[in-house]
Amino acid sequence: MAATTLDLRDVPPADRHPKIHDAFESLESGETLELVNDHEPKPLFYELRAEVPSFDAEGYEVERRGPTEFVARLPKE
Repeated sequence: MAATTLDLRDVPPADRHPKIHDAFESLESGETLELVNDHEPKPLFYELRAEVPSFDAEGYEVERRGPTEFVARLPKE
């Protein structure tokens, strides 16, 4: 499965969700958007699950790599 990585740690909070939505929309079916973030993106998970039909919520994964580093995998159906 192909993945696109987006590091959000230096992106201002107000700009993060639009950037994520644009990147996710550009994915092909079966690809994954991998986010590197400074916090667990649980609100984003709920937002995508509710608003983006192509988001594969069952395949969502998040890994905490440190106190301020979380990697979330957002697969596209």
